Amino acid sequence: MRRRSLTYFLLAVFLTWNGMTYIFLSTRPANKSRAVEKIQKRLNDLNSMIKKQAAIQISLLGHLGELKQQQFDYRRRQIDIPIVESIKQQIQKSTLPRHDLPVVLPVLVIACNRPAIKRCLDQLIEHRPSETQFPIIVSQDCGHAPTAKVIQSYGTKVKHITHPDLSTIEVPGKLRKFRGYFNIARHYRWALEQVFMVEKHKAVIIVEDDLDISPDFFEYFSATFPLLLSDPTLWCVSAWNDNGKTSMVDADKPQLLYRTDFFPGLGWMLTRETFLELQPKWPKTFWDDWMRHPDQRRDRTCIRPEIPRTSTFGRIGISKGQFFDKHLKYIKKNEKFVPFTKLDLSYLKKENYDEKFVQTVYSAPLMSVSQVVSGARPEETAVRIQYDDKMSYKVLSKKLGLMDDLKSGVGRVSYRGVITFMYNGRRVYLAPPATWSGYNTSWN
Repeated sequence: MRRRSLTYFLLAVFLTWNGMTYIFLSTRPANKSRAVEKIQKRLNDLNSMIKKQAAIQISLLGHLGELKQQQFDYRRRQIDIPIVESIKQQIQKSTLPRHDLPVVLPVLVIACNRPAIKRCLDQLIEHRPSETQFPIIVSQDCGHAPTAKVIQSYGTKVKHITHPDLSTIEVPGKLRKFRGYFNIARHYRWALEQVFMVEKHKAVIIVEDDLDISPDFFEYFSATFPLLLSDPTLWCVSAWNDNGKTSMVDADKPQLLYRTDFFPGLGWMLTRETFLELQPKWPKTFWDDWMRHPDQRRDRTCIRPEIPRTSTFGRIGISKGQFFDKHLKYIKKNEKFVPFTKLDLSYLKKENYDEKFVQTVYSAPLMSVSQVVSGARPEETAVRIQYDDKMSYKVLSKKLGLMDDLKSGVGRVSYRGVITFMYNGRRVYLAPPATWSGYNTSWN
C-alpha cells in the first residue's frame, strides 16, 4: 500500500513539473528557440533523473517489504514453536486418564419379569444430566418377553443385555423355596462381569427394576465417587436409608450423609477393584447378606444419606413382599435437589469422621426409651438410648419403630454399633456402651 502511494506521488510531481514547464515555454517569444532548446534538454535530463529515482524508490520499497515479511515469518515461527509444542502436549495429555474430567458411571439396572421397569427407566432418563457420563445398561434375566419389549422400546437410550444362562439351578431340598435367590445371585455376577470385564468400566451404580430415584440421584453419586476412590476404608456408596421413614429423618437437612457398617444396597455404587476382589468367591445365593458378612466387609463401610435417594414400589417379587407392608412402603425418597458436587464432603473420610462422631454420640444425655417416647426433657435436641446386649437391642428397636434385624451383629444403618435417627423431632442415638470394642458376629 505504501509502495503504491509513493509511485503515485512521484508521477504527480513529474506531471506537474512538465505541465508548468509547458505553460512557461508556451508564453515565451518564438525567437528565443536556443533558450528553449537548452531548457528542454535540462527538462529531459530532469525527467530521466526522476524516472531513475522512482525506479530506485520502488525497488527499495519492494526490498523493504520482503525484509518485513521475512521478519514477520521469523517472529511467527518463534511464537508458533511453543504453541505447537503446547498443543502436542495437550493432545498427549488428553489420551491419559484425567481425574478432573467427569468419570463415566454406568447405571446397571437388574431386571427380570417386571414390565413396570418403565417407571424406573423413565426416571433414570429424566434425571440423568448426561447420557454419555451415565449410560444405562439393562441386564435382563428370565427371558420375559413383555419386559423385554418395554426395555427395547427405549431404543438407543438404554443398552439391553440378556443373561444367556436360563437353565434351572439345582437347589437342595430345604432351600427350593429360595430358588429365586439363587437365580438373582447368578444374574448379578454375570451382569457385573459384563460391566467390569467386558466393557471395562471403573465403577457402576446398581439399581433394581422396582426403584424410584430422587432428582439429585446422579449428583449424589458424582460427588461421593471421589470419596470411594480415595478412602480405603470405604467399599460402597448407597442411596438407601433402612430407617428412612419421613418421621425418622431430618427433612430440613437433606444434605446430611453418614458412614455405615451395614451394607444397604437398593441403589448403590461399586468399584471395579472391589468386584474383582469379590468375583472369585461370589455366592450361589443371598448375595446381599453375603456382602454383609465380616469376611467380605473386612471392617469397611459405606456412605449413606439421611434422606434416601431411592424408594421401592416392588411389593411383589422374590421376597414375597417381606418387610414391604410393615416398613418399606413408608420409606420416602428425597425431593429437594442438593448440589453435592459443590459441597465439601471430606468430613466423611474416616480420619475426619470417627472422633467427632464418637464425641457427638456420647456427649448426648442418656435417656430411657420411655422418656424418649413420651417426649420428656424437650429442651434436649439430641439424646442417647443405651442397649447392652442383643435382646435389649431388639426390644428397643421395636419400641422405636426401627428395623430390628441384625446381620453378623450389625444393625441396619449402624456405625460403630450406633443407630442414628429422628424421633418426635429430635436426634436419637441408639448406642452401645462407650466401651464398645466391636460387633458380636453371633447376633443374627
